[in-house]
Amino acid sequence: MGRPVTDHRTAPQPVDLADLGWSDFFEDQREPHEAGFAPMRIAAIHRSRLTALSEAGSVEVTLAVRAGAGDVTVGDWILADPQTRTLHRRLDRRTVMERRTEGSRTLQAAAANVDTLFIVTSCNADFNPARLERYLALANQGGTRPVLLLTKADTTDDPETYQREASALQRGLDVVTVNPRLPTAVDGLAPWCGMGRTVALVGSSGVGKSTLVNTLAGPDQVLAQQTGGIREHDAKGRHTTTGRSLHPMAGGGWVIDTPGMRTLHLGGAADGLDTVFAEIVERAPACRYRDCTHAHEPGCAVTAAIAEGTVKPERLTRWRKLYEENRDNTPTSVGPRGRHRTPG
Repeated sequence: MGRPVTDHRTAPQPVDLADLGWSDFFEDQREPHEAGFAPMRIAAIHRSRLTALSEAGSVEVTLAVRAGAGDVTVGDWILADPQTRTLHRRLDRRTVMERRTEGSRTLQAAAANVDTLFIVTSCNADFNPARLERYLALANQGGTRPVLLLTKADTTDDPETYQREASALQRGLDVVTVNPRLPTAVDGLAPWCGMGRTVALVGSSGVGKSTLVNTLAGPDQVLAQQTGGIREHDAKGRHTTTGRSLHPMAGGGWVIDTPGMRTLHLGGAADGLDTVFAEIVERAPACRYRDCTHAHEPGCAVTAAIAEGTVKPERLTRWRKLYEENRDNTPTSVGPRGRHRTPG
């Protein structure tokens, strides 16, 4: 039998499954012959073991023969033998955040079963619309609700401009100004937190992600996430989080911190991009040509909207770049009669 994990800062004590995020979606996947296997949620992944949370507490889980740690990610629900703590199988994910890593055409799961993705950026040189649109596409594609958090608003004389530009990145996007160091940050994020809810944080290093994780987790956590400073000349910080992990929030619910990602390569995210650039996608069917590139063709509804001022030209430029990147990084599937086709 695996020994309880005492060095992980999540919950060493037994956890109610509903509070941990267990729902009918997962219960319905259990087959009759699997009644003896215990539901557990992955809290951390190490090189040779998994840490999971269950009704029995925080335990080490042993991978089955020929199973790899790459088959699961933080936030996953699994079924495991309660006696041997051996992984039986991973349950289907309700939501998943997947990204393509440099040099690979396969998608890597970064976190699973996340309800809300907090995209953290600061009111300085870190605010980069092109990068934020990538994060939004990531959330949309995986079925996770994105919320954009603005930090360091006290360092600028014009925070309203950042708020306005952030809100324009996606229709209906929630944008919240937050100071990660203040306990009141918890109140501002309460609508997306609570029992059974899971949030994840992404963003560049130095914008306050780890500080916000500490604030959400509360002062009673045994270990705190390391935080690092930010360089004033380029608003970039040092990487202080080295791995993803699941932590309880003081007000209920769970938070997943992620390593700082300077680059995020899109692949298999056509639907997510359509949501980000809805003002462009919705106008495309009105173009004269079905395969219009919105660059130089006559009768283009998108370029007409740019001329009218209802679509910003820089949005079209960024859409085209991300669309082409996603297309190139999305493996083709074989259709009828062996013809290759590319999604999106």
